[in-house]
Amino acid sequence: MTELLPIDTRLHRAKFTAADFELLDRHGAFSAYRKTELIDGEIYFVNAQHRPHGMVKMRLYDALRDALRQATTIYTPVCEVTLALSDADRPEPDILLTSEPDGEGCVPLSSVPLVIEVADTTLEEDLGRKQRAYARGGVPEYWVADVKGRTIHRMWAPLFNSYEKTDTTAFGQPLTAATIPGLTIAGPPSASRSSWIAPRS
Repeated sequence: MTELLPIDTRLHRAKFTAADFELLDRHGAFSAYRKTELIDGEIYFVNAQHRPHGMVKMRLYDALRDALRQATTIYTPVCEVTLALSDADRPEPDILLTSEPDGEGCVPLSSVPLVIEVADTTLEEDLGRKQRAYARGGVPEYWVADVKGRTIHRMWAPLFNSYEKTDTTAFGQPLTAATIPGLTIAGPPSASRSSWIAPRS
């Protein structure tokens, strides 16, 4: 006897693939938005970027660039480029390190040892959904700079949907990469926000 299953009348979210996302992007579907990302098959956008976020991002970028110039390394820091993380994820991290900064298309995952997100209003997202996506994709190391909390969350050793090892470092303290030998940077300054835009000596 054939059992009749009940009809599912609930609402379900339609998931996008990376190919769907890139096709929509090529045809201008996101032209009204500054920054659009695919995370776990869902499309997100963020338009505004205020000075606290921007200054922390640029100080981290400068620190990484300066440290990498002193080290023997194949990596280059780049800001806000799309990472080919998985078939369901096309994030655009604030900063990433890559051994393949040149070329067409997205940055290949195999070239990326470190991803950094700066969180002024997005801490829950960066430590939640994005952290799970980066761990699931196998990014070796992930940092989240918490602008309001004035700390950097460092995560490494990805396993399934999370990182096995984590710690935090206060702004103003040196920060050493867990997975990139010889890479230590000076973190963003620990002073008040208004001093971030003052000339550095």
